[in-house]
Amino acid sequence: MLNSSFVLFYVQDAAASLKFYSQLLDREPVENSPNFAMFAFDSGLKLAIWSRDAAKPAPVAEAGSCELLFMAENAQALDAMHDDWLHRGLRIAQEPVTLDFGYTFVALDRDGHRLRVLAPGSETSHEHA
Repeated sequence: MLNSSFVLFYVQDAAASLKFYSQLLDREPVENSPNFAMFAFDSGLKLAIWSRDAAKPAPVAEAGSCELLFMAENAQALDAMHDDWLHRGLRIAQEPVTLDFGYTFVALDRDGHRLRVLAPGSETSHEHA
């Protein structure tokens, strides 16, 4: 039986992405080298970043073709995360909106990888000032 607990993003600048994710996730990597770093979440999921120039075989897809999803406890927590990420300078690809699966927004990392935040089942949309 297959089991997966690992997401890998190819990045242009591994050192800059290491700094970005260390600050965003408020944790240090569990592995770190000049071209690679890996972060471990309490859930067991691991997020790795690998320099596009060092990856073998060379990656062929651009960033943004998949998403890393973060769960928010509720709509208020999602709004707070959105405001925090705006303050940190993340690009927002989708402002908070209610979709079929819940209240959500999408931010982009420095390479354009999609970071979705979701408050599942939250049917109330909220407006930002």
